[in-house]
Amino acid sequence: MTGSFSIGIIGGSGMLGGAIARALLRQGDWPASRLWISNRSGSRAGFDDHPHVTVTTDNQQLASACDLILLAVPPEHADDLRIRASDRLVVSVMAGITVQRITRLTGAARVVRAMSSPAAERGLAYSPWFGTAALTARDEARVTALFTPCGLTDRIAQEDQIDLFTAMTGPVPGFVALFAQLVAGYATQHGIPPPIADRAVRQLFLGAGIIMAEDAKSPDEHVQEMIDYAGTTAAGLQSLQGSSIAQDLRAGLDASVARARALGETD
Repeated sequence: MTGSFSIGIIGGSGMLGGAIARALLRQGDWPASRLWISNRSGSRAGFDDHPHVTVTTDNQQLASACDLILLAVPPEHADDLRIRASDRLVVSVMAGITVQRITRLTGAARVVRAMSSPAAERGLAYSPWFGTAALTARDEARVTALFTPCGLTDRIAQEDQIDLFTAMTGPVPGFVALFAQLVAGYATQHGIPPPIADRAVRQLFLGAGIIMAEDAKSPDEHVQEMIDYAGTTAAGLQSLQGSSIAQDLRAGLDASVARARALGETD
């Protein structure tokens, strides 16, 4: 499947579109001659090492030339796409923009609504997607080929769950960064020099993330295991479990979901 069809990314020079494009080229070894990028300036910035990537300012030219069209523009620019792609597979990573609206904007029936993140460039993203009933088995394989170089991917059954993943994809790394900031702050308040606190927290969070990703145990099992050990970690965890942290986290995620859905509303 790799390289057997062409991909065009409208917004391919943006943070997310560019990350996915470079994941294809680096992680997936995608043939540069089968990748198109559309942006407003026609700039090749970010793709200087791939002279065979086609760059255009004409969205319709890209749509007419490519088998799979990835819409990666900010949601507020969705109405500026101005493409007709009724016979194409259209995939959108525009936050909040519904399948119904994507169909109206492009004329496509074979539509996928997805979410990913700039971590795609390192092959570390999670990219869930929802597809319309018109998708074929070949379309499904192509969507998988698009997102596999970006990290992990799953097809989900309900479109509204994409808003939930949108609310987790961006905010959760931000929440982790906030938690790291608080831990580092605790260390510096107790006299540890800021450079050492920063270095320690980065390594601690790196180790925790790798263990969580690679261990077969669920988060629930990890927490319970550490509580059962009854050491210093258990004392801290039990204190947090008795706090409002879970309620506060849910409130933060609810706010992110509401924002994701608001982004898709038309004027």
